[in-house]
Parts: sequence; structure tokens; C-alpha cells
Amino acid sequence: MTDLEKLLPPSGGYRKLKSFQMSRLVYDITVRFCDLYVPLSSRTHDQMVQAARAGLQNTAQPSAASGPANKFQMKFTGGAWASLGELELDFEDYLRHWGLPMWEPEHEILRRFKATRCSSLEAFRRWIAMELKRPEALSVGPCPSVQVRAVPCPPAVRNLSTRPDAYAANGALSLLNLARYWIKKQLGAQGEAFLEEGGFTERLYKLRKQGRRRQWT
Repeated sequence: MTDLEKLLPPSGGYRKLKSFQMSRLVYDITVRFCDLYVPLSSRTHDQMVQAARAGLQNTAQPSAASGPANKFQMKFTGGAWASLGELELDFEDYLRHWGLPMWEPEHEILRRFKATRCSSLEAFRRWIAMELKRPEALSVGPCPSVQVRAVPCPPAVRNLSTRPDAYAANGALSLLNLARYWIKKQLGAQGEAFLEEGGFTERLYKLRKQGRRRQWT
């Protein structure tokens, strides 16, 4: 490895990170969810989409530009953690506001969801469709009338006797939990690297010191 490579570690490779893959899936699901169930004119719509986008972008940024000091990488990764935490609260509030169930991680529906190892928006949609065909899906509850809701029930939901938004929100929360787990691991790895290797200034100092030594040997 050359001195320049030691000073500026190779960048990129973020697409292979579990944290990025899960954050991208959460973003795709959030955009779809908001388009279906959150009014476009609502500030919540923009906030949820932007929080999901920030989680995705801040997960990729540290690897896409790894030349600066590791403390900047940690700042971006910490931002991803915070943004997805904000999004998690938004999904919880959606369920709470509409009186929909919030399932525990070990709920049988979420156990089946985790078993699918969902990796795409289409797979997520297939899971919901399969769950809605199960007889026990009726226990989720009917779609309230338009008079009960603050906004009209979306066309995709109006004629259904079940609530696909309950499945979508709980599934999104499950994925958010997994995404934040991987982001936390990424942040821990960056912290260890920073303690072991130092930042840009420390690496520059070490290389200059090594250069002076070579001049006298």
C-alpha cells in the first residue's frame, strides 16, 4: 500500500453493507406507504420521506467519501441512526392515531415476515398480500368509514375488510429495527477504527514522521 493509500483509504463499497441495503428498503417502503396512506399535502408525508431518505444517504456517505477523518464518517452514520429513529416514531404514531395494533417483535405475523427475509419492495407487497388472504387477518379490523377518518380512506383500502396499512406499518417498524441494528454495528466499527488508526491529521503526521526517518536511513 502506497503512502497516499494509507492517508486516503479506498472509498465506496457501501452497496454491499447490510446497513445500506436495509436503509434503502426502508426508504422504498416508506415512499410507497406515504403515497398510499398519508395525504400528500400533509407535512407528515414530507417528513417521513425525508427522514427515510436521510437515513439512506447518511448510511452511504461515509463509505462513498472515506478520505476525511473517521470522525466525519461517524457523524454521518450517527445521522442515519437518528433519522431512522425519527421515522420509527412516525410509523408508531400512525398506528396509534388510527387505533391500529402495534405488534411485539415475537408476534406470529412478524415471525412469518422475518422468515421471508424480505429484500425488496415487491417482496414486501407480496408478504402483505399473502397475510391478507389468511382467515385470521380479519381480526386486524375493518377499515373505518370516511366520517371517522380525518382524510378519506385511500382507494386501495376503501373496499377491503382488512387494514393493509397495519401490516405495512408494522412490517416497516420491523425493518427499521433491523436497519438501526446494522447501523449501530457500523458505527461501532468506525469508532474502533478511529481509535486504532486515528483521523486524517494523525495519519498525515505518521506518514510525515516515517518520511523523515527514511531520509536518514
